[in-house]
Amino acid sequence: RAAQHPGARHALLAPRQGMSSMPSLSDWRAGAQAITAAHGARFADFPAQPAPAPTSNDPVYRAALAACSQLGFIGIDAECLAQAWMRQSQRLGAFDATLWPCNPQDFGVQARAERAGFPACPQRLGLYAVLPDAAWVGRMARAGVPTVQLRFKHEDPAAIAREVRAAVAAVQGTQALLFINDHWRDAMAAGAYGVHLGQEDLDALAPEELAQLRASGLRLGVSTHGYAEMLRADAVAPSYIALGAVFPTTLKKMATAPQGVARLAAYVRLMQSYPLVAIGGIGAAQFGEILRTGVGSIAVVRALVQAREPEQAAQELLTLMAQGEGARPPG
Repeated sequence: RAAQHPGARHALLAPRQGMSSMPSLSDWRAGAQAITAAHGARFADFPAQPAPAPTSNDPVYRAALAACSQLGFIGIDAECLAQAWMRQSQRLGAFDATLWPCNPQDFGVQARAERAGFPACPQRLGLYAVLPDAAWVGRMARAGVPTVQLRFKHEDPAAIAREVRAAVAAVQGTQALLFINDHWRDAMAAGAYGVHLGQEDLDALAPEELAQLRASGLRLGVSTHGYAEMLRADAVAPSYIALGAVFPTTLKKMATAPQGVARLAAYVRLMQSYPLVAIGGIGAAQFGEILRTGVGSIAVVRALVQAREPEQAAQELLTLMAQGEGARPPG
């Protein structure tokens, strides 16, 4: 919890029953300054973003919208935070600038266990290898990597179907859980454990396709890059949620800036009812700080496929995962 800032708890900004008059500018501007003072050091690496047009005149909402934009959150994420800060203040009966929203009910996130979502997967998926073809999938599964993903890029549908079938065969006789990136129909036909979809792919599914995917028994993982996308993912109750990109990555062109460890920690506190996977530019040197956020899995690409001795690299990363689990703070 950040240090208390003078004026951080504002009686003027505490929601009042039946408040209907427009708040004075001094009310919400003072609140915005208190938020940025309390949290500016955590998010110092992010340039300020343009504040979106407000959708409410609630003073807490206005304060949080301005502050979160100043702290570098893009418009859709600043809007999510502002709404959550308003609900948090209503729930607590006062506005606290030091208390970063992380209660799922303030964001409308429901406990996954209470909904008929996608089938469950382990809460901690451990080391998660994202791999370019079935040969790599088999190699890392045999090396003891517990979760593997086939990310096979090809224009030929027949080649894709063959590679997915080969990947499913490659993990037979191992303990590895296999997710297929994007190609959910092929994953379904081949009997894979699960499928991983990007946000755009998830949004592109027609309702009947989403229903078909859910009925198939496949586990579903979804990529997210901030608060708004986490809430969109939560709406379909997937099996796990991937959070990233944590650090810069050259493997995929990203529409959003790297999220960093401070944001990752906030995301983990909010979405902790899900199995969570940190992804994006993570190497061995970052495993300790990533695991200290409480995330239960780290996805790697280059750390394995560009290693001189991939099997040895896998063992080293598995050891780091085990050490990080042992050092994880309670709760």
